[in-house]
Formats: sequence, C-alpha cells, structure tokens
Amino acid sequence: MIPFLTPYARVFAPRGALAFTLAGFLARLPLSMLGVSNVVMIAAVRDSYALAGAVSATGVAVTAVTAPLLGRLVDRHGQARVAVPAALVFAAGAAAMLLCVHYGAPDWALFPACAGSSGVPSVGAMTRARWAELHRRSGELRHTANSVEQVLDEISFMLGPVLAMLLCTLVFPEAGLLTAAALLTGGTLLFAAQRSTEPPVRPRAAGGGSGPLRIPGLGVVLATFLATGALFGSLEVATVAAVEELGSGPASSAVLALQAAGSCVAGLVFGALRLREPAAGRFAAGTAAMALAVLPLTAADSLPALSALLFLAGMATAPTMVTGMTLVQALVPAGRLNEGMTTVYTGLLVGIAAGAAAGGRTVEHLGAGAAYWATATAGALALLIAASGSGRLRAGPPAPHAP
Repeated sequence: MIPFLTPYARVFAPRGALAFTLAGFLARLPLSMLGVSNVVMIAAVRDSYALAGAVSATGVAVTAVTAPLLGRLVDRHGQARVAVPAALVFAAGAAAMLLCVHYGAPDWALFPACAGSSGVPSVGAMTRARWAELHRRSGELRHTANSVEQVLDEISFMLGPVLAMLLCTLVFPEAGLLTAAALLTGGTLLFAAQRSTEPPVRPRAAGGGSGPLRIPGLGVVLATFLATGALFGSLEVATVAAVEELGSGPASSAVLALQAAGSCVAGLVFGALRLREPAAGRFAAGTAAMALAVLPLTAADSLPALSALLFLAGMATAPTMVTGMTLVQALVPAGRLNEGMTTVYTGLLVGIAAGAAAGGRTVEHLGAGAAYWATATAGALALLIAASGSGRLRAGPPAPHAP
C-alpha cells in the first residue's frame, strides 16, 4: 500500500466505519443545497430576491438556535433517538415550504415553513463523534479522521450549491428543495440505522446543564470560527463580483470550486501527517496562514491570477478547520461532545451568513474591487482571536498524536 494512504486505511479499518461515513455524506450533501434552493425557488416563483433573502435568513437564525439544542439532546439520548424524529420534522417543514410555493400561499406562510425545516441535527458533528469513539485511544487516527470529515465537508459545499442551481433552473423551481429534502431525510435515516458504531450515551458531569461556553477554551474556538465563517461568506460574494467584473460571470461557480479544491488537497495531505506540535499552536498558525493567504486576492487583476490565488488560499482552510475540531474534542467532556461540536459548527454557519451580508454591502457601496478587503478583515479578526486566546487553549488539549 502507498505509505501516504496507510493512515486512512487504519481509520476505516473498524467494522461499520465506511458505512456510516457514506450515509453521513448522503445526509450532509443536501445541507449545502438548502439555502441556494430556497433563494432560487422563491426568487423565480415570487420574483423577489428580498423575500427570498429574508426567508433564507430566517432559516439561518432558527438553525443557530436549534442546532446546539439538538446536539445536547443527542448527547443525552443518543444519535438515533434524536436524529430520526428530527429528520421527520424537517421533512414535514420542507413539504410545507414546497406546497406554499407551488400553490401560491401568502408570503408570511413561507417563514414558518422555512423555520420548520431548519431544525436538523448536525450530521458532521455526529460523524465526528463516532470517529472520536472508534479511535478514542489514538490521537493520530482522530486527527486523520477529522481530516476525512473536512474533505467531505468541502466536497459537499462544492457539489451542493451547483446541483441545487442546476435542478432549480433546468428542471423546475421546486426541484432543488425537493431533491435536498429527499436526500437529507433518507441519508439521516440511513445514518441513524448504523447502530453498531453509534457512541454510547455517557452521564453528564456536574454542571453539565450549563451552557457550552462555560467550558474553558471553547469560547475561543467558537469566536475564531465565527470570524472564519465571515471570511468564507465574504470570500464567496467577493469572488462572484470579481469574476463578473472580469467579464466571466458564468465561470464564478468553477472559480469558487477551486478554493474548496485547494482545501481538499491540503486536508488529505494534512491528515496523513504525524504532527507533534500542540494543537493550540497549530490553530493559531492555521488562522495566520488563512489571514495572509487572502491578502493577495485584493490585487488580483485577471481570471487566471484569481483562480490560482483562490486555490492557494483554500489550502490554508482545511488544516485550520481540522485542528479546530481536534481542539473541541479535547476540550469538551465526552458527555457533551455533540453539543460542543454543533455549537462551534453553528457559529461557523452564522459567520458565513454575516460575512456574505458584509461582502454584499461592500460590493454595493465600494465596488467589486474592494470586496476582498472585507475578507481580509475577517481573516485578521480570526487571527487576533486565535492568537490572543491560545493560552487558554494550550492548557487543555493534548497533542493529537498522544494516546
């Protein structure tokens, strides 16, 4: 076997590991389709991007509130007992949204329908919790498994929006949401059926009912992920605007995919490395690399240059995200792991929404050429938070190679 692949073969060696990974990917792919599907569908049928944006923002707000609560329920009652009813509630909400759009319900009806389809357990957190349980004795394998999860996240966010756009524009406006709902519901049920690898429910320590931000160090990771999400959201808007200004608007999806592709390549390489630097130091270094990597984008003046710089900027993403999740697994007690990871991941999603809004306003008021400065500002903020909080992180988690 190629030495580079040996850590990945060891990660997938336990029985059932590949099965829950494939089911989890099937369930997480449509998560990146939902926002695009709702916006394109509502804009096409109701001819209002303002309404589409407001409905989509409602979904993000509901997710920010419900996702950590669902993560807490998963820790208390188990993955299958929470994921199955939550998936069915999501399916009902998605069906309500489709019916409201198709049959011309009043605009206000779209908001509760979208809210009803926004409470979904984080499949990414549940799969990472399974890896943490399967490889609880090996920090090296947990590190590699987190890299696998990051690569799957990047692939999902590369394919999902493109698939949603194609379905909504080439088939019929409701096709994107209909497909996403079917995949998410079916994938979640299939994932929940993999009971042999489901982590056991562990008793919560004293004070376990308090908020996750009371866990020492977790607030640093959450705040860094908020700023990192703002970097991602503003980067997407800035890239679309920059590509259109360069006269290649239809190529924006392909150019954006290069950033995710760079992250995938870096994630695969990073996951195969044996690292001995403490995770806190790697986290600060990763955010520094991200902050520096986006700065050249402010001077990109051609499509080839922009494409190459986006690929390089993406290569700083995966190591930072992987190390961040490694820190969460080390900081959070086992009985609160899903809640902790879901809280941090939700912070990333909220940051993406805020960054997209900030990037849009920058483009509108200062032009496409200035949009990447919003991205650079978010990167600098992430670096400042990670660097200033590294002392609180350094005291807790062990290096990932330690058993």
